[in-house]
Amino acid sequence: MAMEFINNKQIQTPSWQWVLLIILFLAFSRLIPHPPNFTPVGAMALLAGASFKDLKVALIVPLVAMLISDALLGFHSSMLYVYCAVTIIILGSHLFIKQPTSLNMTIGAVTSAVVFFIVTNFGAWLSHDMYPHTFAGLQQAYMAGVPFFRNTLVSNLIFTAVGFFALRQLPDQQAAGS
Repeated sequence: MAMEFINNKQIQTPSWQWVLLIILFLAFSRLIPHPPNFTPVGAMALLAGASFKDLKVALIVPLVAMLISDALLGFHSSMLYVYCAVTIIILGSHLFIKQPTSLNMTIGAVTSAVVFFIVTNFGAWLSHDMYPHTFAGLQQAYMAGVPFFRNTLVSNLIFTAVGFFALRQLPDQQAAGS
């Protein structure tokens, strides 16, 4: 992306009202019909980790949203691996994204999609009997996940851009998560 949609303005931690809005948006966006893996989950994890000064808040916002939506959708056998991937994305963006620019957010969105793909497909291989628990079976699990990777990548790129643009539009506030 040639144009900086963040410029040099630091994104302030949103007030608790914005945090609640983000949680509800994430929770309920998963309930709307969508193509497989085309959700804002990775982008919201990336946004939370990069935006909130307090790591506890950064972890709680997307994980609570996931828990709420999973309670409504129905719990599933891959939840542990999905939550692990989301946690890794939050931690990574919290540690490595010090200033959100279009370049590092694009890199973060791509990296988040790769992390999600690696962790969740490893979990599918490890916890299901669909694939033999051999190296060949692990390869099969990753190959079976390739068609879903495109939707994860595209949704991460779109929702990350939209989310950071929206946060950029908020008036400066005192950091609620500091």
